[in-house]
Formats: sequence, structure tokens, C-alpha cells
Amino acid sequence: MDASGRSSGAKYECLLFDMDDTLYPLSSGLNLKCRKNIEEYMLQHLKIEESEVPRMCWELYQEYGTTMAGLKALGYEFDNDEFHACVHGRLPYETLKPDPVLRNLLHSIPQRKIIFTNADKAHATQVLKRLGVEDCFDGIICFETLNPPLEPDNCSGDTDEHAFSTESESDTEVVGHINSNGSGSKSRILCKPSLEAMEAAIRIAKIDPKKTIFFDDSARNIANGKAAGLHTVIVGRSVLVPGADLALNSIHNIREALPEIWEGEGDQLEQVLQSTAVETVVLA
Repeated sequence: MDASGRSSGAKYECLLFDMDDTLYPLSSGLNLKCRKNIEEYMLQHLKIEESEVPRMCWELYQEYGTTMAGLKALGYEFDNDEFHACVHGRLPYETLKPDPVLRNLLHSIPQRKIIFTNADKAHATQVLKRLGVEDCFDGIICFETLNPPLEPDNCSGDTDEHAFSTESESDTEVVGHINSNGSGSKSRILCKPSLEAMEAAIRIAKIDPKKTIFFDDSARNIANGKAAGLHTVIVGRSVLVPGADLALNSIHNIREALPEIWEGEGDQLEQVLQSTAVETVVLA
């Protein structure tokens, strides 16, 4: 047994979940609305030529992982919180409905469950709450986790690591990690799909990648998740992509596709987990 009471010989010890378009389907429309909000921000706040915005938005997303990361890399200066408030704060969250099937599924999973998203903390909290699964995860790795504000005494960009832990009724441990914004670059954004971001998430959660399953809807994220040593599952597709070990049409299909997650777990433990509220901690 390890410190959390889990068997160290278990095949899997942690499940790492992307959030947007993974826990809920792309058909929700939030993705499209988010992109429109980004384009509006580029046009109104950064004064980028209107005819260039759609192309630039897409190309930066493709090259840097997020449009925001690309804009920062190009030298555009703007407040991160202001950007997120404009892009995520005006999303139609009411389109997301409680998902009791997903909630019951997550609560039945005995392993640690952690969200790994490029989005900011406020957006992650809102989405999980709308889906009714805010108490189903042991932790959240989000934008603020990977890109904390640089303290005055750490303006050089040196990495400053601090570990935080908390224990809930299920005796789970969540570890926080402060990571620099990049070597000598204050404007650099650390995010998926970069291998560096994948490795940072592994360090943050203190997980063994060989015993962790990573669920994501992005083929690029899956490829670098595999490069980081994780078991990988592409969600929202019926065919494999490079680096994926498994493909799921829907996150709801986990039990049928990965029954080994529940192997060796008795019905009694499953019932306890379903009835236990897990405190979710944002690792930021």
C-alpha cells in the first residue's frame, strides 16, 4: 500500500482528464463560441486587422497549442485575467446540463482522478459545476497552475517549487507545484500540447505515467501524452490517432472499453466511493 492507501501493484493509479470537448461533446457549441470570443478580443483589444483575425487565430492555435500562447509569443501584451474573462466569462454555460451518467461513472472509479486543462480556474470550475461533477475529481491542473504570476523576488524566471497536500474523507492526496513561465521568457505560456506541459503535469500530480491513463479529444495532446509515457485515450473519435492506445466515441464508454480500471475492486468499495463527496482542489 502507498501513503494514500492504494495498492502500489494496481495496473492504474490515476486517470488524467482533459475537460473541454472531452467530458462533454463538441456538439455543445462552447468551442465555437470560445473561438468567436477570442477573435473578438483580438479585434477589439489588440487592434489586429479584421481580415487577418480568423486566419491568425487558427494558425497560432495550431503552432502554439492555444491562440493566447501564440499571441504572447508574438509579443502582444495583455492581462491574462482580462483575456480569460472575455473569452470564457461570456460563454453560454447554460448549454451544459448535469450529466448523472458521467457523475456516477466517475464516482465508481477507484483511482485518483485529475483534470488537466489549458483553461483558467474560473472556467474549469464553472464547467464542472454545470456538469454536476465538481466533487468527482481530486484536483485540477489549469492555466494558473502552469503559469503562476511571477513574484517580485522571482522575476528572473527561476523555477520555484512548493508542495501542498490535502486529505479528504477518501484519504486522497493532492500536490501543488509552482512552475516558472519559461526560461528567461516572461511572456511564454506553458500549455498542452507541449511535452514540457505534459511532464509538468506529471510532476504536479506526482503520478507514475506508466500507471496513468490520459483522456483527451486532441490528437496533438494525445501524441505528446504518449511521448511523456502516459497511457492514452482519444475521446470523441471512433478510430485511433498517432500515439493513442484506445479511441472512445464518448467519455461515457469508459467502463465498456477499460473494464480493467475496476478490476479487483469489490462492490462495497464502489458503493462507498459513489456516496463519498471528494474535495476538489485547484492546483494553482
